[in-house]
Amino acid sequence: MTREELLHLVNRSLFAAIGYTDAQGRQNIRRVYCVWHKGLGRHLISTNFGSCHVQSLIRQGNACLYFSDDAAFEGLCLYGRFEIRTERFYRELLWNAGDEKYYPQGMNDPDYCVLEFLADSGRYYRFDGKGDLTDEMLNADADSRYENGYASLADAEGDSDAVP
Repeated sequence: MTREELLHLVNRSLFAAIGYTDAQGRQNIRRVYCVWHKGLGRHLISTNFGSCHVQSLIRQGNACLYFSDDAAFEGLCLYGRFEIRTERFYRELLWNAGDEKYYPQGMNDPDYCVLEFLADSGRYYRFDGKGDLTDEMLNADADSRYENGYASLADAEGDSDAVP
């Protein structure tokens, strides 16, 4: 798959699966809403600071992030680490109207945080083959800003109503 095809897969996925090891050493998977990306190498996810997966990631940041389109038989597994972000920039970027139902103290709720995934390698598959991501593919957008890939995709297709 080309870098552009992989970016399209990530942007249209809406959700990703986080693979991580919990405090008891068990392998876990957590499905998360993930639409904020900086190319293929960096991704943002808002979540509860007190959740088990965040606490496990604080102890052991190594994890994987998996995007897929089951209907097209395409998948991308990124390997790397998570960093916990509580800075206002990240909180504002991912905050949505209605989030106060999960975080009653608003954007500054101590239970609200953003996970930043930093990929250091990856592997993709599709019906016509599989392969490893190059460093160039992962780091091509390292100096750009985070973008809501799903919103960009919907705008490009003229379907702004599809953006959640």
